[in-house]
Amino acid sequence: MTKIAIFGVGLIGGSLALCFKGKPGITVVGHSVRESSAAKYLERGVVDHATTSMREAAEGADFIFLCVPVGSLEQYVYDLSQLDLKPGCIITDVGSTKASVAASAKRVQLGEAVFIGGHPMAGSERSGVEAASFYLFENAFYVLTPDESTPKEAIDRLTELLAYTRAHIVHVRPDEHDEIVGAISHLPHIIAVALVNLVRGYNNSNSLYSVLAAGGFRDITRIGSSDPVVWRDILVNNREVLLKLLRKWQGGTNAFIEMLENEDGAGIERAFTQSGQFRSKLPERRKGMIHSVYECYIDVPDHPGVIGHVATELGNSNINLSNIQIIESREDVPGVLRLSFRKQEDLDRAVEKLGQIGYSVHF
Repeated sequence: MTKIAIFGVGLIGGSLALCFKGKPGITVVGHSVRESSAAKYLERGVVDHATTSMREAAEGADFIFLCVPVGSLEQYVYDLSQLDLKPGCIITDVGSTKASVAASAKRVQLGEAVFIGGHPMAGSERSGVEAASFYLFENAFYVLTPDESTPKEAIDRLTELLAYTRAHIVHVRPDEHDEIVGAISHLPHIIAVALVNLVRGYNNSNSLYSVLAAGGFRDITRIGSSDPVVWRDILVNNREVLLKLLRKWQGGTNAFIEMLENEDGAGIERAFTQSGQFRSKLPERRKGMIHSVYECYIDVPDHPGVIGHVATELGNSNINLSNIQIIESREDVPGVLRLSFRKQEDLDRAVEKLGQIGYSVHF
């Protein structure tokens, strides 16, 4: 029997548990420091067994998944090194920074256990074990960060196990991983937070800023509402990479300052053209670091019952609508209702249905 221990059975850990639970020859053990959380894991049927004992969860395990905050990873690796782990046990994590935890695993003595960093590049706007889903990782990239000393046999075993997630497995070096996600995820979060806080400052003296910031501004800054504690740990952990990126970003903003000072319209046009050309080549329907939003906009007449009609028609077609928002400002937004869905499949079916009943759909 293959024993999988998962420390931290929240959105990511719980989704991993659901991918593994019930598979032939596999038993899944969930660990939490809180008795109430361990009980919840069992009540929801996410794991086969739950415990508050690190020793009970880890010893005898063939695989250990550390699904705890980035700021706690190094302590967990150290604590595991003090236990009698099964020879050949593979320890992995799901943190969005890899270099520091990889270095930590090298510093401690893990005996005959092997550490392989991991990062499933998928998520949800929801959190906790209640949000866990068997489908969370499907078609997402799952990054593994072995180094030259990692036994190939261990890499192959972990890769084989992760096939249950139906994710695309990618191997990169820990430092390369941190540089890439720093640019495509960590830096955008910083920019979004800084931009929102800039407008928040102006709004203190003129409330029209928040009134008119609906629509496009809200869309491009939605990651500015991410969990503060989680992102505190991530950014501090990846600070060296981010300091370099922020200096590069500063150079980019300085370039725009210079173009505006010189009224360099051609330079501005060139910058937008280059950006648009690169962005148009990015894949649209693959899960990535920043969670995808499956939504569309529709034009509707302003009369009673129209929102109920839309929701009813979608419900009658068994299309799961997760949210409806009335758009007050149409700046950059081609419609007056925003409809949000949890999956691309639901969005595609909704677009077809809305067209059939006479609504104009925009993206």
